[in-house]
Amino acid sequence: MAVAREFEYFRPETLEHSISLLGEYGENARVLAGGTDMALKIKQGVETPKAVVDIKGISELERLESTDNGLHLGALVTFSQVMASGLVAANFPLLRDAAATVGSVGIRNRATLVGSLCSAVPSLDIGPALLVHEAVVLTRSAGGTRKTGINKWFTGPKQCALEPGELVTGIVVPLPPGKAGGCYVKRGRYAGKDPAQAGVGILAMEKNDYRVAFCAVGPVAKRAPSIETCLHGQELTDPLIKAAQALVPQEISPITDIRASKAYRTLIIKVMLERGLKTAVSRLKGKPSAHGAIWI
Repeated sequence: MAVAREFEYFRPETLEHSISLLGEYGENARVLAGGTDMALKIKQGVETPKAVVDIKGISELERLESTDNGLHLGALVTFSQVMASGLVAANFPLLRDAAATVGSVGIRNRATLVGSLCSAVPSLDIGPALLVHEAVVLTRSAGGTRKTGINKWFTGPKQCALEPGELVTGIVVPLPPGKAGGCYVKRGRYAGKDPAQAGVGILAMEKNDYRVAFCAVGPVAKRAPSIETCLHGQELTDPLIKAAQALVPQEISPITDIRASKAYRTLIIKVMLERGLKTAVSRLKGKPSAHGAIWI
């Protein structure tokens, strides 16, 4: 069988060697972790790297552990590991819910959260969950380390703040300030590995504080500040939800594509916002509610 593309393949044993290789090849290098996205791009000729740096042998990038104020997810942590983690289930159930909607079982077993962040597709399921948790992306290069707030990470469709020669070493997810209830609602054409037609992540916190983020209804996954301001400090009621829904058009910029029309996305995201808000508040109050559902 012929090789689809030719490139130099490296499997360094240390983080330092990985950084050195990325610095040497710069924008002509690609990092291999799960490979579910990158391998397809190379096969299709979308990307033609001169070097592929396989980081799967670097144990320090496998960290999934608590920190003083949150959670550290290393660059090699897969979606399946997030779903199986008791630490995530206890403290960050919204991350688990979002991870459960990604692709198929086979994809989740290989694909990493960091790889998904670097792909930066508009329909990124994990995007809203990380946005409302105000995650921080950790990168390292020959020039040192850097921290980037998730709100500044996505710079355009399939574009992110990663610079040539940099490696994303992990993600830090802070704990919410006090008790919280989260919900991710995804609308797809069918159950399975279909990308989102629309997605909304919500974190409801004490003192009627809310964080809301969307995906698949604009060029990047993003927070919805006007909706958050509308909801802030108020008990959730049907009139308040309607006021929040009225602000949806100014927070999204959907397109028509093979998955859904602009009109459908604009309509359905309002329905999803209502259901997501009610579910998040219900979970905040400790009421039983099934986790992991794509459509609530």
